[in-house]
Amino acid sequence: MLEFIDAQLSGWPLARKNYQALGKTERRSMQLGDLTVGIQHNPARIVSTGANTDAKSVAERPCFLCAENRPPQQIGIEIADGWELLINPFPIFPTHFTIVSKHHRPQEGFPLDMVIMAEKLKGHTVFFNGKAAGASCPDHMHCQAVKTYELPLMSLIERCHSVENGITATPQSLGLDVPYTFSSVIITPDLEGMEILSKIEDIIGKEFIKRGKFNAFVWIDGSGLLRICSIPRNMHRPSCYGAGEGQHLISPGSIDMAGVLIAPLKKDYESLSENEIRDIYRECSI
Repeated sequence: MLEFIDAQLSGWPLARKNYQALGKTERRSMQLGDLTVGIQHNPARIVSTGANTDAKSVAERPCFLCAENRPPQQIGIEIADGWELLINPFPIFPTHFTIVSKHHRPQEGFPLDMVIMAEKLKGHTVFFNGKAAGASCPDHMHCQAVKTYELPLMSLIERCHSVENGITATPQSLGLDVPYTFSSVIITPDLEGMEILSKIEDIIGKEFIKRGKFNAFVWIDGSGLLRICSIPRNMHRPSCYGAGEGQHLISPGSIDMAGVLIAPLKKDYESLSENEIRDIYRECSI
């Protein structure tokens, strides 16, 4: 994968500029109970954070994930049947992939192919933004992937949820103080694990999947076990969303919910307080 990333950055000036800019992004952190939350000032992400995702706006623009509309420098490699791996030209981390369906279809359902992707991208977490839970391109099915260690929630789950706690768990069952609820699942390589995987939509919540109000994460942990985490969502964006006085241009997707809040505007990066972040999480989640 490193060769693929290097090849793309060497021939794509925009992506190279944005990846180089990551070295200058500012970041601070705060403790929200048991979850360490990082706040990253990343101006380039305003493309995603500020995206108009209403039906009219989506219908009036060309789909930027369809092969014919992508920059000619952006090359895809097949990672699963019907899926292409691309580097994300507006990264949050030094390794940031977008995984797109080869066919233009809506961001609906829960793509179980994420399991195949996670097996091929060991050391990475593959994640999915529901169409009403942070997706900036709700008209084209896609996932993303970053290094697992970059996501505080995944690290917390690996530390606190072991098979001894049961193969399914919630913050409440684990005794964790976090600002939202989630479901954590360990898929063991046996019949019980396969049965749990076959019922994963029930665990996530079929109604949340139907409405696109969930974030999902799939990864292989350090011991080789498959893990799935899902966060049910209440809102796509918090009531404070905006660039004006007293507002914050924060649009939580999976990465934000996993503990790295992206602030394209410097004022938001500098001013967001613990209580405001808790309110953002409370409004957007269950």
